[in-house]
Parts: sequence; structure tokens; C-alpha cells
Amino acid sequence: MPILEVHLVEGMHTPAQHTELLSAMSARYAEVLEWPLDRVRAYVTLHRPELWATAGVPASPRSAPYFTAMVLEGRPLERRRLLGAFTDIIVDVLGVDRRLVHGRIISVNPEDWAIGGVPADIARRGRLDAPAATSS
Repeated sequence: MPILEVHLVEGMHTPAQHTELLSAMSARYAEVLEWPLDRVRAYVTLHRPELWATAGVPASPRSAPYFTAMVLEGRPLERRRLLGAFTDIIVDVLGVDRRLVHGRIISVNPEDWAIGGVPADIARRGRLDAPAATSS
């Protein structure tokens, strides 16, 4: 389930930086959660400059990124490590002032998250209860 969203002002960073950011943050998320990388979903959402304001000023140099990381409740999670790691990556890749980077982690109840249209608590239970495949 791990979902990561990074919000940026359009035109302030290059497409190559977006790609590097998504790659590095996805890898770190998988590492911290001890979760397969192929299950991590990461997105950059670009906002038009006139639709982003910091301290009431649209698209200024102080328009630092904002990120949200979502994870299912009940999973072990080193929140401080994850918040720090994401901030480090944003600072390193985008060259923004660390003090301006904001982010949060949202825990989602497994009953409120669907996997293939089935609530995660049921889908996960089904995977755990399913007999292991045997080869003939």
C-alpha cells in the first residue's frame, strides 16, 4: 500500500529531478518499511505557480515541497526516520532549504483501503490463509 505524494510548484524543478526524487524516495520508503519496492506508489503533483502560496506570496523561492506518505495502520514504522529520510532526499535532489520542507505520515485503517476492490484487512487475511502453491 505505501503511497507517497510530493507536491511541487510547476516549473521550479526539472523533469530529471522529478524522476530522481520519485526513484530515491520510493527506494527509501521500501527500505524503511521492509516492503517490496514494486508495491510502493509514488507521485509528483505539479501545481501551477498562481495556485501555490507560501506566507501569502504565490510561487516564491520559499515555495518548498510538501509530501504525504500513507501507510496501513498496524505496520511497524519508524516515523522519525522516514520523515527525516524524505526531507533529506528532497533537499539533496531539489536543492531547497531544509527548514521549508514540510511533510506528514498518514496511517490508514485497513478497512478503509482497497486492494483489487477488497478491503485490505480482508485481502491481507486471504493471502495469509491461502495454501502455498505446490509444484507437481
